[in-house]
Amino acid sequence: MELKTIFMAFFIITTMVSFAYPSLGQEDVDEEPLVKSGPEMDVVEAISPASQEYNMYMLENLPPKFTTYLENCMDKMGPIFRRCNEDVIEEILTKKPVSRECCMKVVKAGKECYVEIRKLMFRFYQLKLFASQVSFRTNEVWDRCSAEVENSSSSHDD
Repeated sequence: MELKTIFMAFFIITTMVSFAYPSLGQEDVDEEPLVKSGPEMDVVEAISPASQEYNMYMLENLPPKFTTYLENCMDKMGPIFRRCNEDVIEEILTKKPVSRECCMKVVKAGKECYVEIRKLMFRFYQLKLFASQVSFRTNEVWDRCSAEVENSSSSHDD
């Protein structure tokens, strides 16, 4: 049999199976939190000298234009940025919702800023092990916050 025929047969079978059982290739990402709140989250946040060195090296090697962009994003959130950033990471990892106040600051900064800050945060040594698993949850947090802010602003208009 020709290689091209084998490939086409494999492709057709794979396509038919994926249509018949679309959930085979998808993980149910909503089931469990990536980290449990409390002591397990404290371990994730712990910084060792080696991780600190890794983080500093990573930050020092960011393009200056990107660093300026991120600083502007952080400025949009104001002095509450650090706390809200930690709370957003905790929601992504543990599903513990951030406050309405933090949601308002996140939405005020904009989705592009939110996404770029999340990408950066999950490059840090303590969080990089979750980087491949958080994309969906990062979007869920954004969607929840933007809906919450939209609902609260429309209820004030009434």
